[in-house]
Amino acid sequence: RAFKCFPNVEGLVFHSDQGWQYQHSYYQQRLKEHGIIQSMSRKGNCYDNCIMETFFGRMKNEMYYGYEKEYRSFEEFAKSVEEYIDYYNNKRIQAKTKWMPPVKYREASMCSA
Repeated sequence: RAFKCFPNVEGLVFHSDQGWQYQHSYYQQRLKEHGIIQSMSRKGNCYDNCIMETFFGRMKNEMYYGYEKEYRSFEEFAKSVEEYIDYYNNKRIQAKTKWMPPVKYREASMCSA
C-alpha cells in the first residue's frame, strides 16, 4: 500500500535495526524491486543509530504529542517536518551545544579549531 501512495522511492535508503521482519527475504525483495537501498545497524549495537533515534524521539515529542494535528496531504506533512528540521538546526538551543543551536555551535567550534 505504501508503494502505491509513494511510487517514486528509487534511491532512498531504508535504515533499520536487525528485527526479523526487516531480514525477511520477502521484505528485502520488495525494497529491492522499488530501488530502495537497505541498511541495518550492526547486530547488538544500539549505538549505530542512536543520534537519529534521539532526534526523531525529540521531533515526535515537540511536534506531535499533545498536538495530534491531522495533515491534509503528504506535502503538508513534509513541509511541517522540513520546518521542524530548520527550527532544530538553527533556532533550538541545547545544553550540550553550550546553549546554542547546532549550526551556530558547529560554526563556533570550527572557528576555534
